[in-house]
Amino acid sequence: ANLDDAETLDLAKAFGIPVLLNANLRDGSLRQCAADLGTKILLYEAGEALRFDELAIRAGVKGAIKVMRHLGMLNKSKARVKKEIEPYIARQSGWVRASESGLVMHHKQLGDLVNKGDVLATISDPYGQILDDILSHSDGIIIGKQNIPLVQEGEAMYHLAYFKEPDDVVENLEMMNEELLPEEYN
Repeated sequence: ANLDDAETLDLAKAFGIPVLLNANLRDGSLRQCAADLGTKILLYEAGEALRFDELAIRAGVKGAIKVMRHLGMLNKSKARVKKEIEPYIARQSGWVRASESGLVMHHKQLGDLVNKGDVLATISDPYGQILDDILSHSDGIIIGKQNIPLVQEGEAMYHLAYFKEPDDVVENLEMMNEELLPEEYN
């Protein structure tokens, strides 16, 4: 979202997720077209392609309802309001790309805090010979990850968001997980 716009930032905070990414508008994108028409837009990205992710779905539905309540489209909830998580805003993010083609063994997962130089994954050939370790090029939090066990050289593997206080962000992510997951998973 364009979090430099005060109204969009207000809606993003109302959505109620722990991490927000301030993203520039891309020419020709739906967000750019909406901005040109004066429409505020949030893009919720979560889960994984071709899969249902219960936590991501719960967070998305809950967030959409919170925004509709915030806008007055739905009545305020009568349930006791839990302490809202103050979101952390990433002003920058970047992708770590594959240096080789081969089989991937992931060492880090979504939401993990990583430091510059941490091994994120190992790429090997079909016989198990290690071709290269994929290293984090900066401190940050993993906000996106490809899960396909094969990778081509140059392919995006990990999306890192950069924060001033990444430890606090991880704590917020854990609080959201506890709130959204059913009891049997906690």
